[in-house]
Amino acid sequence: MTKAPTLSLDSKTIPMLLLLAAVWGGTFFFAEVALEEVPPLTITLFRVFLALPILAMIVLLKGISIPRSLKVWRAYMVMGALNNAVPFSLIFWGQTQIYSGLASILNGTTAMFAAVVAGLLLPDEPLTAKKIIGASIGIIGVAFIMGPDALSNFNLSNLAQLAVIAATVSYAFAGVWGKIALSGQAPLMNALGMLIGSTILMAPIVFIFDGPPSFSLSSEVWGALIGMAILSTALAYFLYFAILARAGSANLLLVTLLIPPFAILFGAVFLGEKIEIDVWIGFAIICLGFAVTDGRLFSSLFRKASN
Repeated sequence: MTKAPTLSLDSKTIPMLLLLAAVWGGTFFFAEVALEEVPPLTITLFRVFLALPILAMIVLLKGISIPRSLKVWRAYMVMGALNNAVPFSLIFWGQTQIYSGLASILNGTTAMFAAVVAGLLLPDEPLTAKKIIGASIGIIGVAFIMGPDALSNFNLSNLAQLAVIAATVSYAFAGVWGKIALSGQAPLMNALGMLIGSTILMAPIVFIFDGPPSFSLSSEVWGALIGMAILSTALAYFLYFAILARAGSANLLLVTLLIPPFAILFGAVFLGEKIEIDVWIGFAIICLGFAVTDGRLFSSLFRKASN
C-alpha cells in the first residue's frame, strides 16, 4: 500500500498562508473604506459579483467541468448564503459600529465554532472535550472583550460584536454543509458556485433594502471594492484550496489567528485605529481557546514533559 504524503507547512506553503492571512485581513480595511459611501448589503453584493469573472476564468483555464445537476446548484445556493451572503453582510454591518481590528479578532473564533458545529452534526468528526473546552474559552475571550457593561447597558456596539460572532457561526454551518452536499465537486468550482449563488441571493435583497447600487463612487471606494473582490475573495479562494492541498485543513486553520494581526496593522496604519488593552487580552484568550481546540501544541508539550 502506498503511504499517503505528509501534509505540513513548508518553506513554500508558509508564505502562501501569510499571504492568505494578509488578503483576508485586508477585507476589514477595505470594508471600512467602502462603508464611507456604500451600505453593508451593497458591499456584499459588490464583493461577490466583482469576484465572479476572475474565479470563472480560473475554473475555465483549469478545465474544471461545470456541474449540470440542479441538486448541486441548489447546494451552491445554500452554500452561498451560509458562507458569503449572511456572514459578509453581518460583518460589514458590524463594522458600522465597531472598528476593523476588533471585528477581525471576533472573527478569529470561527475555527472553534466550526469544530463544535461539525462535532454536533458530522458523525466522522465527534464532539470531543477539547472542542467543548476550546469553544468555551473562546466565548470567555469574547465576553472579556464585550465587558460586563454589555449585561446592564447593551448597545449598538455590543449588537455589532454579536453580529460578527453570528457570522462565524454561519461560517461553521457552511463548512458542515459543504462537506455533506459538495464534497464530490472540485473545490474551485465550489467556490465559483457559491459566489454565483450568493450573487443571485444578494441582488434582490440589495434592491429591496438599499435600492439600486450607485456607481458614482470615489476612486478610493472603488479601489476598496475591487481590492476586496480580487484580493480578498478570488485570490483568497485560490490560495485557500492550494494551501489545503499542500498542508491539510489542520494547518490551514492557523490562518484564523493570523488574520487579526494583519487587520489590526492595516487599521492602525491607514485608519488610525487603536486597540485597547482589554481587546488584546480577549484576543489572547481566544488564541488559547484555539490552541485547546487544535490540540497539537498541548500534545507536543505533554510529550516533551514525559520525555
